Amino acid sequence: MVNINVFRAPQVVLYGSGSFHRVATEAAQRGKKALIVSDPIMESLGNINQCIEYLLDEQIQAEIYTGVISEPTDVYVKESLSLFQKSKCDLIISLGGGSCIDTVKAVAVLATNSGYIGDYMGGDKQVEQLPVPHIAIPTTAGTGSEVTDVTVITNTQNEEKMMIKQPSFMPSVAIVDPVLTLSSPKKVTAATGIDALSHAIEAYLSKRAQPMTDSLALSAIELIVSNIKTVYEEPTHLAAREAMSTASMYAGMAFSNASVCLVHGMSRPIGALFHVAHGESNAMLLPAVLEFSKDSCVERLATIGRIFTKSQSLSDSEMADLAVKQIKSLCYELGIPNMKDLGIEQQTYLKNIERMATDAIRSGSPANNPRVPSKKEIEELYQLIYNYQFATQITSP
Repeated sequence: MVNINVFRAPQVVLYGSGSFHRVATEAAQRGKKALIVSDPIMESLGNINQCIEYLLDEQIQAEIYTGVISEPTDVYVKESLSLFQKSKCDLIISLGGGSCIDTVKAVAVLATNSGYIGDYMGGDKQVEQLPVPHIAIPTTAGTGSEVTDVTVITNTQNEEKMMIKQPSFMPSVAIVDPVLTLSSPKKVTAATGIDALSHAIEAYLSKRAQPMTDSLALSAIELIVSNIKTVYEEPTHLAAREAMSTASMYAGMAFSNASVCLVHGMSRPIGALFHVAHGESNAMLLPAVLEFSKDSCVERLATIGRIFTKSQSLSDSEMADLAVKQIKSLCYELGIPNMKDLGIEQQTYLKNIERMATDAIRSGSPANNPRVPSKKEIEELYQLIYNYQFATQITSP
């Protein structure tokens, strides 16, 4: 039987310093009036006004929604969709982090299709009509959402993070300009950087990995390992910022086509119930999940380990151990917190573990993990990460 892989990406990907200005050219090919969905920080930095100026150069009118102030929710989707329809827009631009981009993915589909966004979860309802054109412009290097066909929206009624994946959620255009990431605070730079690393590692370890995703995932890991400390310590280092933006994009393409695994499955319920930022919850889970999975993916973890060192003397098993230790150490150096550090009350957290494990399994992501966990094992991992210690001693090989 012939093994046929499928790889999906946006129609157009523009990347590199200064690519932001191309939003006008791309918009002019797709409509006459745009809704810009963003957040108050982008407004205060002047990025929204800059976007409007670019659009006006091509006679594109714009409306603005800046209500995205947390992880994306069905409320943001409803509000921005209402404004889109009321203003009679015909294309939509997301300008911000993954929350803005995921919100717009939902709006772009619902603008031409019926129902509540949650109806599309799990493939229960299929998108029938083409979505409105969506130009995605990320301002962080982490989620990779600009090049994926996945959106994660929180249901505010039951506090469930709904992971929704269909080809129609893919943006039409991705514009990845590292200049827009220069304003990211150190904490955001660290969390989103490890988020991108999580995407790349999970795509490479996934049971659904394929040759194209392997190449992108490994390239992303190498770029992140080589540059993440630089952007953390030197926020205005543009070359390192560009490398991280490229890595985030590569990792996004990789996981969108190979899928994520246990880290993301466990991360979403943490975000929904305790309002922990997606990148932060992925980062705090990554080392513990790799330790859990290691014996089922030794060869692939060893390949990752060789990105950290040029040594040829270690066995695959030793190199896999080194990979986990290096990632654990990296999280420590970047100040990644655990749940206790974030001030999450322990008893409340423990009381919700059973529900979080159920939601994690329901998402489907844990089934892609090299070692597929039982519900009990997921509950044990949740207990472990509450006060997980990232510090580790690494002996150079």
